Amino acid sequence: MTANEDQEMELEALRSIYEGDDCFKELSPVSFQFRIGDLDDSKSFLLEVSWPESYPETAPHISLDAFFNNRIFLETKQYILSKFSEQVEANLGTAMMYTLFEWAKENQETLMENHQPVTSAVTLISNSDVMNNSTSVSKKKEKKEQLTKAQKRKLIGRTDNKGELPRGWNWVDVIKHLSKTGGKDED
Repeated sequence: MTANEDQEMELEALRSIYEGDDCFKELSPVSFQFRIGDLDDSKSFLLEVSWPESYPETAPHISLDAFFNNRIFLETKQYILSKFSEQVEANLGTAMMYTLFEWAKENQETLMENHQPVTSAVTLISNSDVMNNSTSVSKKKEKKEQLTKAQKRKLIGRTDNKGELPRGWNWVDVIKHLSKTGGKDED
């Protein structure tokens, strides 16, 4: 069988296996995204895989460059990619996408064991940085809204001991509203 025939067979198998699965997305006939973990799970990540011409005889290109992964530290990405390269080497010459995806699902906790979620910064990392073990990471910190003393006093005056506004703080006075809108009784 030629590499193209192998790719076509594997593509059909992937389509039938992951049909209706929102974790799997086919970007093109040779490029895929697979989410490991639930959307709301801080230890989930998005794997991008593309096949070169000679796949499966040569390794697929695996990337963690998706925006979904911007909260994962460079060291964790490098660790995940190194573990994936071990799996790719073990499966070279065979159709391996299903095997890789299922292996990643089973080993998600191990792959992300050193992951500490980044919440207050945006980290921009390209695949070349991951491969070159570059340490250049640019971060952008969020700026907090500054309130004046008068605004703070007004806010404190309206809130309860938990810092929450009381129930109905923005409700309209029903009688005042009805008097303005003309909702009077008919005789």
